[in-house]
Amino acid sequence: MSADFAARDSGTAPLTWGQRAIWEAIRRTAPDDHYFNFGRVLKVPGRRPAAEVTRALGALVERHGALRTRLGDRAEQRLFAKGALPVEIVEGDPDKVMDELAATRFDYSAEWPLRVALVADGDAVTHVVLVFCHLAADGLGAEIAVRDLRALILRGHVAGPRAPQPLELARWQGGAEGRRVAEAAAAHWAEEHHRAPATMFAEPDGRKSTPPIWRATLRSPALGLAVRAIAYARHTSTSTVLLAATALLAGRHSGHDTCAMLPIVANRFRRDSLGIVSTLSQEGLFTLDVTGEFIDVLRAAGPAAMRAYRSAYHDPADRARVVAAESERRGEPVHPNCCFNDMRLADPGPEPCAAAELDKALEDSALEWPMSQDMLNCRFCVHVTGEGVSLTADTRYLPRPAMERYLLDLESLLVETARR
Repeated sequence: MSADFAARDSGTAPLTWGQRAIWEAIRRTAPDDHYFNFGRVLKVPGRRPAAEVTRALGALVERHGALRTRLGDRAEQRLFAKGALPVEIVEGDPDKVMDELAATRFDYSAEWPLRVALVADGDAVTHVVLVFCHLAADGLGAEIAVRDLRALILRGHVAGPRAPQPLELARWQGGAEGRRVAEAAAAHWAEEHHRAPATMFAEPDGRKSTPPIWRATLRSPALGLAVRAIAYARHTSTSTVLLAATALLAGRHSGHDTCAMLPIVANRFRRDSLGIVSTLSQEGLFTLDVTGEFIDVLRAAGPAAMRAYRSAYHDPADRARVVAAESERRGEPVHPNCCFNDMRLADPGPEPCAAAELDKALEDSALEWPMSQDMLNCRFCVHVTGEGVSLTADTRYLPRPAMERYLLDLESLLVETARR
């Protein structure tokens, strides 16, 4: 089947800052850029025929221009008013269907940036599987799309004002107000680069695995409990606790007294960005002295994180200019190659925890190696989800035994701190 759409708006514009940032990452990761594909599964309310769900999908694409936008020949965004989105009808496990749809890279100039499958039980659709191209949406943008699709299936419309559009955002970013925001962010990047290491993991180890890129995932209930307990005791967020601990251990494992890390920031601070389906997430620059005890590092991490978050809403061209100038000044390439991405949609919040509960939870820790590939745009990437903490790394710079040790050190650091 296909979800036909016919909207009123079309046109071209430069890529937004977020689109340009992810496009650069995609280009550096190709041909393994399916790494950036991600999906969502919507359980369909009631028993709905495929034709009804498909009409709702067409209305969703009409509402959100990012879902009918392709990459132009000169790396600009091209918004189409009319078209047809292919829709598969399948049976089986929705999560497996999602993995299959996400397993191949998008054709950014010829394919719509959304893949859809309807999981059917007889003549009724039970689940809608959506796989997004990262040029069209980030995690929060995907949540908005799923929320609106559910409303369209239930009521046939989405309540509230018209959704903001990526073309409008691109034009704002290129205007006077956008330039003021960009210049403030560029000043932060220039200042912090002066005191940051040129890169965090500089020396190839020589013990690479084949393929070189691997992911290790630690599923640790004890780590989750410890993070919440530390946040409770220190009056901070669980994300700040995780960022501080990740930075401290990155410094120890790489031999640097100052850690330079790139946290992924949602950039949904402005009112006109709250309801937009687009890629707004970008890297901020977080620098921190990690020579002290963890509690001292954590105390300094809060203000440093806020500065980093503000710097994430930046023009990639400004960042490239700052990095080029700093690289020339030092006589070597400058890039942290060290990322932190808290992908949880909500902070679970602070909560005290007894030492006995932590000890019991440690029995359920498990480490897995769920992914490997040839290319990645970074050397060291920590991802936090509701299921655990993972480290994706280039084993030429951090071999698999060191990756495993890093995650276990992270668990030990947080659990021991929470016990005090």
